[in-house]
Amino acid sequence: MRKTRVGVVFGGKSAEHEVSLQSAQNIIDAMDRERYEIVLIGVDKKGRWQLNEESSFLLNKDNPQKIALQQTNHQIGLLPGEKHHQIIDQLTQEALSQIDVIFPIIHGTLGEDGSIQGLLRTLNLPFVGVDLLGSAVSMDKDFAKRILRDAGISVAKGLVYKKHEQSQIDFSFVREKLGLPMFVKPVNQGSSVGVSKVETEAEFDQAIVDAFMYDDKVLIEEAIVGREIECAVLGNEYPEASLPGEILPKTNFYSYESKYIDEAGAELSAPADLTEAQTKQVQEVSLQVFKTLDCEGMARVDFFMKDDGQLIVNEVNTVPGFTKISMYPRLWGVSGVAYPELIDRLIELAFDRHERKQQLKSAVFE
Repeated sequence: MRKTRVGVVFGGKSAEHEVSLQSAQNIIDAMDRERYEIVLIGVDKKGRWQLNEESSFLLNKDNPQKIALQQTNHQIGLLPGEKHHQIIDQLTQEALSQIDVIFPIIHGTLGEDGSIQGLLRTLNLPFVGVDLLGSAVSMDKDFAKRILRDAGISVAKGLVYKKHEQSQIDFSFVREKLGLPMFVKPVNQGSSVGVSKVETEAEFDQAIVDAFMYDDKVLIEEAIVGREIECAVLGNEYPEASLPGEILPKTNFYSYESKYIDEAGAELSAPADLTEAQTKQVQEVSLQVFKTLDCEGMARVDFFMKDDGQLIVNEVNTVPGFTKISMYPRLWGVSGVAYPELIDRLIELAFDRHERKQQLKSAVFE
């Protein structure tokens, strides 16, 4: 039986490029070579797609701060509208052997915001993870929270400003609305990139400048005092929720460095020390969030749990980290789904959704 050819697309132009390289390595290591043939498609920081060899695709792979994509001269081109062989090697001008499914593991901008999902839909290729709409609205913290709030799901209070409104952002007004401390975030970023916790006007002013470096829309939120609880969700029409986990930061907050650079920056408790009722509540709300934001495939839902037990949704990650210290695979591991099985299920879900979409009519007259 022919092996399934899986195109792993990783890297990208976002600020989470290095995280994506780590995730790709872990996914590749976990894949069953008896079932899968892997095609590595690296995307460099300029957005160029290229073919990579597994034996040499990473430089400094054991150093999260210096890890880098090995450049090759095998840039690829894409052929939208074709039913087969949609990817060509520009060096040889030959089409690749048909890739059966794409596993996109580009975090953040152009990878988690619906961009690559729309491209893969145009190419008519099955792909792992959330589809275009769910990716776009989940990535945009502003729109995600509007949708969740409308569905009766609790989110933190916040204010949103666009780049052209930067000069109008008034510290005293924001402090009156949200109190101190507060968090300043780029709306369309993940992994705490560009996020600042502020307690003074000087910190606030600098945080606004920093956040606008990563996006043209900034979210300022009240600080929620509570436990940081995360839950992994897996599935399409009938998703399942993992046992919850808990983040115990050892720094001011769960920063990018704590997540991916400093393994001692936070303690990850999986499963979380919760009562049976609390565990069930986290799972039920996670599934509600997943469905409300039109997610399929996979997502990680992050909460704050207040002292009274109330759950506040912090954010939803539709391309969660797959590094060696990432919570998504770890939570499924403690829930009885080993890493290789998790990869299998994600790929099966990709084929399932693609087949379902193929049954839809694309024209009135055919």
